[in-house]
Amino acid sequence: MTSSLTIAQAAAATGLSVHTLRYYERIGLLDPVERRDNRHRRYTQEDLNWIAFLKKLKATGLPVRAMLRYAELRRDGNTVESVMERKAMLQAHTLSVQQTLAELQENLAVLHHKLALYDTLEQQARMAPAIPAGLPRPASTKERIAP
Repeated sequence: MTSSLTIAQAAAATGLSVHTLRYYERIGLLDPVERRDNRHRRYTQEDLNWIAFLKKLKATGLPVRAMLRYAELRRDGNTVESVMERKAMLQAHTLSVQQTLAELQENLAVLHHKLALYDTLEQQARMAPAIPAGLPRPASTKERIAP
């Protein structure tokens, strides 16, 4: 016997809201979810796996329109055309994610460099002789600390 989850349980398990699960089903990201005689949705492990994959696609920036196309191709089954197009979509998206990661790594390196600079400036400021209140600080110190 296969266990299944109510929509509230599926929402808790996936981290999506009940509203989002219904929306995903309505627009076609999710196949129609099995329903019991009382018309309550019952989510299977396969549904949860698909939702987890959709969350990864969304988290990595794939537009909903592309996710809808992927879902449509998935429903077409594992025909040569469907598999090839899904693979091409994932390859293109993978390249995009890799480019984004490279840009983020560059940005992170700049931030680390800037933090190291501020560590040095902070140490220099602690070691510098105190300037009595009211006297202007040397211009060079202001310039080094500014940005």
